[in-house]
Order: sequence, then structure tokens, then C-alpha cells
Amino acid sequence: MKILIVIPAYNEAENIAATVSVLQKECPEYSYVVINDGSRDHTAQVCRERGYSLIDLPVNLGLAGAFQTGLRYAYEQGFDGAIQIDGDGQHDPSYISRLLEEMRFSGSDIVIGSRFKERKKPHSLRMLGNRLLELMVRLTTRQRLTDPTSGMRLFNRRMIERFAKNMNYGPEPDTVAYLLRCGAKVTEVQVEMRERTAGVSYLNFGRSILYMLHMCFSIAFIQFFRKREV
Repeated sequence: MKILIVIPAYNEAENIAATVSVLQKECPEYSYVVINDGSRDHTAQVCRERGYSLIDLPVNLGLAGAFQTGLRYAYEQGFDGAIQIDGDGQHDPSYISRLLEEMRFSGSDIVIGSRFKERKKPHSLRMLGNRLLELMVRLTTRQRLTDPTSGMRLFNRRMIERFAKNMNYGPEPDTVAYLLRCGAKVTEVQVEMRERTAGVSYLNFGRSILYMLHMCFSIAFIQFFRKREV
């Protein structure tokens, strides 16, 4: 498979060099592209100085816009699969082979790197939203995703084309739930994720609450009433 690794990055100047360096070491056989999402720091400058493959967006489009830019590039360049990883270094590239093996074996349209496929989810306030989204996905699709908020996902060619050509296809749990209802096959594999070592996530406590509420409402109502596409 011709694989592209898509790395959306917003204000990740402190992390992007380490993220790409590890990726180049662990997975030299795969192509990658950093999508600089209108960062206000020196993310784009770091990428240019080091000669990284870069698409530099002039304004901040948000994760959905940055990711769709990456998948549009993957579609136009003829890639068979696209893998989303974060620019903060939390996703370990050594697990990419596991995602690819799962797709080849199961014929999945989307493979998610889950922290909880083979491990119990901790009972903490941090995991409350994850559990709620897991419940919402199960209620609306009758399928279980153990880690719906995971940002490490592999998409096949059919999904690449769908994300590249359509609006309202963000890399979020509500879109995955919608695609499940449309008949997409989604599976998970166990992965480990690292803690962020530098910078600050845009999802602080308040934003995390709003994000979870928005996702739950979208899964239960907005995505549920979207016209199904084959």
C-alpha cells in the first residue's frame, strides 16, 4: 500500500521536530506531510528549516480543515491509505504497522489506534467524556468503539476520497459514528500513547467539556439525521 502519514499541527514548534524525527526513524518507507494549520508560533519555520514535507495553511482552519487538506492531498497524489497522527508526539509511529496489518486482515475502512482495546478504561474524570462518547456511539450504531476520541486513525482509499470530496467530514467521533451508520467497517487495535512533553493542548478543562457536549449532541441528533451515503 502507498501510505501517507498526515500530521495536523497548530502551534507545535516545540514538538514537531521530535515528532517527525521519530517518524522518519521508525517508518522511513512511508510518506508524510505536516499540515501547519495557521500556527501563530514558528511551526512552519521549523519545518522549512529542516526540509520537512509541508502544507502551510495561511489561516487557522481547525483540525477538521487541516485534516481534510491532508486527505485531499492524499487523494490527488494517489495514496492507498492515510494515517492521522498528532503533531505533539503523543502517537507512537511504531504502531503504524499494527494498524496496517489490521486493515489488510479485516478489510476495514477505518482502523483506530485504541488505548483500551485490550485494557480497562480508568475510572477518572478525564475518562468520563470518553466513556460517554463510547455509550453514544453504541446507542446510535450498535457497535462498540473503546476509544472514540483517539486521534490515531488509518483510512483506506475509499474513505480518503470521501473525506477529500465532501464537507462536514472532520476526524472526530461524530463523523466516525455517521460512517458506521453508512456501512463503513471500523475496527480498533491496541496502542500505547505518550504524554505531551512540551507546549499546551488547546483542549483545556472548559474546552474539553464543551467538546464532549458538542460531540454527544452531534452523534445523537445532527449525524443521526444526515442522509446516509453508500
